[in-house]
Amino acid sequence: MRYRSAKPPEHLPSPPSWTCTGCGQEWPCAVKQSQLLAEFGGARAALAVYLGSCLLAAARDLPGLPLARGPF
Repeated sequence: MRYRSAKPPEHLPSPPSWTCTGCGQEWPCAVKQSQLLAEFGGARAALAVYLGSCLLAAARDLPGLPLARGPF
């Protein structure tokens, strides 16, 4: 019998709800936030462009949801 190594869950957005495919939290979850910082390194402008495009896609998928208020 062969054993397969367990592949860690990918933390990707799952439209139209925009929950994380890896943990079910709102995307980007804490894990994905850390991964994105590592993937983009110091390229904060590129990360901002990427997340901006994700924001536009999420806004199209979630038009009826009210915006969440932050802790500030």
